[in-house]
Amino acid sequence: MTGSADTGSIAVLIRHGDYHQRKYVPSALQPFPLTENGKAQANSCGEELARWLSDEHLNLNPIVYTSCQLRAWQTARLACDVLIKHGHTLTIEQTPSLAERSVGSAANLTLDEIESVLIEDPRFDAPPVAWKSDSDYCLPLQGAESLMMAGQRVADHLTRTTAGQPAGTVTLHFGHGASFRHAAHLLGVLTRDQIAQYSMHHARPLHLCHIENGTWAHIGGTWKIRQLTDKTLD
Repeated sequence: MTGSADTGSIAVLIRHGDYHQRKYVPSALQPFPLTENGKAQANSCGEELARWLSDEHLNLNPIVYTSCQLRAWQTARLACDVLIKHGHTLTIEQTPSLAERSVGSAANLTLDEIESVLIEDPRFDAPPVAWKSDSDYCLPLQGAESLMMAGQRVADHLTRTTAGQPAGTVTLHFGHGASFRHAAHLLGVLTRDQIAQYSMHHARPLHLCHIENGTWAHIGGTWKIRQLTDKTLD
């Protein structure tokens, strides 16, 4: 199903492109740039968006939102440069509302290091098995969030930025896979079980429509089926 001018306002969710990610590190605040493959993905994203907007006769919101992480901003910048060449006028606005789940003071430590911190601190219990993919578990560290808390933050951003937008208006949001998936669940687009079943393709648009009655619907783009061996967090 594709978006059209009579469906409502449309939020397009775009996970960043492939980037230089350190292994075994929860990826939320890693400061590294896109790989060459990631840059190519971002350029292709811009072309895909340009074709879709033209084919469906949709209006593009001139404000484009991105998280403050370099990989998301860079994906937005490259995709927007393509859209500008196609005649769109755009301004990129960074917002922490679109960040991935924060692990707080454990930012950029490896999974083993985080678990050691909790084991060695007498105030804390050891984390549960598979804690990193537990939607409700929040590390007992300053500034940490659960995946569901991050999803609520993103869902609130999507609702806020589409409120009052005319039907057929498209707003682009560049961010991160896990927080987008949890936001989609909280908006009623994914079931609880589907959060774990799906991931997001790098730099491939996923279209959600904000309908007038306040509900949301998935109207375009495809989720990535998560493999059992997929250990990515973002």
